Amino acid sequence: MKKVSVDELESRMGPGSVRASLAKPLGLANLGANHYELEPGESLAFGVHAHERQEEVFVVQEGAVTFETYPDRDAALAGPDGDDAETVVAQAGEVVRAAPGEYQRGRNDGDERAVVFAVGAPQDPGDLDLLRDCEPCGERTAHRIELTDDRDAILAVCEDCDGETARYT
Repeated sequence: MKKVSVDELESRMGPGSVRASLAKPLGLANLGANHYELEPGESLAFGVHAHERQEEVFVVQEGAVTFETYPDRDAALAGPDGDDAETVVAQAGEVVRAAPGEYQRGRNDGDERAVVFAVGAPQDPGDLDLLRDCEPCGERTAHRIELTDDRDAILAVCEDCDGETARYT
């Protein structure tokens, strides 16, 4: 049995204040587990996304997280004003599940910090389809995530125009 303190985990660059993986510290082989701390306006993910094979469960421990969800890629591309968009707000003590292939993104739209424990299985999620709004393209488009050459930031880059839509340090 292994035990770790989330306060001692190393946070990775990303869209949240704290984004710490528990997989290596706990020696997980079959599932992913992450600890997140989100200040108001921060997100769990780099954008609306779907994992090919991974089922995810989010346990909101403090605050609240608003999940933007879509049943498929076309609905996710249409965005929050589309007919198939759904918003789910999870408060502290509530749990949310995202099925493999379901498009979703969780954000802290509240006024206080949110703390979330997330588990995904299998650990290898398969292909990732990441969608973000691209101002130069004028629409939501497919994106990729890249490290800068100096490895000091993560970039969200539009697949259509190669424009940088976000930078995380």
